[in-house]
Amino acid sequence: MTVPSSDQPAQDWFYARGALERDGWETVVDTAISGWRYTGIRVAALAEGDCRVLPAEAVERIVVPLAGSFTVRYTLAGETAERVQMLEGRASVFHGPTDTLYLPTGTALSIEFAGVGAGRVAVAESPTDQALPVAYIPRADVPVELRGAGRSSRQVHNFGTPASLAADRLIVCEVITPAENWSSYPPHKHDDYTPGVESSLEEIYYFETAVTRGQTAPETARPFGLMRTYSSEAGSIDINAEVHTGDVALVPFGWHGPCVAAPGYDLYYLNVMAGPDPDRSWRISDDPAHGWIRDTWLGQEFDSRLPYTS
Repeated sequence: MTVPSSDQPAQDWFYARGALERDGWETVVDTAISGWRYTGIRVAALAEGDCRVLPAEAVERIVVPLAGSFTVRYTLAGETAERVQMLEGRASVFHGPTDTLYLPTGTALSIEFAGVGAGRVAVAESPTDQALPVAYIPRADVPVELRGAGRSSRQVHNFGTPASLAADRLIVCEVITPAENWSSYPPHKHDDYTPGVESSLEEIYYFETAVTRGQTAPETARPFGLMRTYSSEAGSIDINAEVHTGDVALVPFGWHGPCVAAPGYDLYYLNVMAGPDPDRSWRISDDPAHGWIRDTWLGQEFDSRLPYTS
């Protein structure tokens, strides 16, 4: 199944931090964006005592602490009793995996910052009416994958992938790319459903950047990375962006990659994927011009800086 092309200008698929601010959330991606159907994300910066409330809706959700600890209170569809789950979180997205909480469709919830100072939290979403069990995934149980090799080494946290989580549509993971490395590479796509070969999935990239580990930088330093997306037969898109903390890129179709961490700066992104396919899977096709790069990784070692942990 080929995803229909949108009539939006290509540049509308990239949003700088704050451009999607709504209802107390720093970023909201949902079906209010023209042409966007299957995925969503909410990001909030919370200080001590701050709370964000989400009503019961026909969406499944994964709560992902970006920085700090959070208390999640939730009520499942058909129940009146409130349940509580503490998410210990982490110091930052560059301090290894975090614990996460999957909540099924029809769940009302509130998220309260439970630390000192300030924190950041993300909520990944996908519309569905199929209810699956609540799932709390402790940090220690998150599968950590080292992908690629050499300067294409990156660290992937697979807490919301089909092998790790029972969900209806949502596929969620996060990637750490150390300074000077490339990730989301070779360029690939998942916009044409071919059973067993390629999936049809929308994808959200939420970015954060930071001065690389062990490096002392002046206060004027402005961490950044680069992200590229270009057209496929499924539609016209052109993103060639400098990315910073809080920026969001949407990939409705097209070849995407690489994501590049600039020298001196580490790059993080949270990926949220979902689509119309009858099966929940992540199958990709490499750009034929660049897929050969994978063969060059054979025999290379992973970047010795990985894995990043707390």
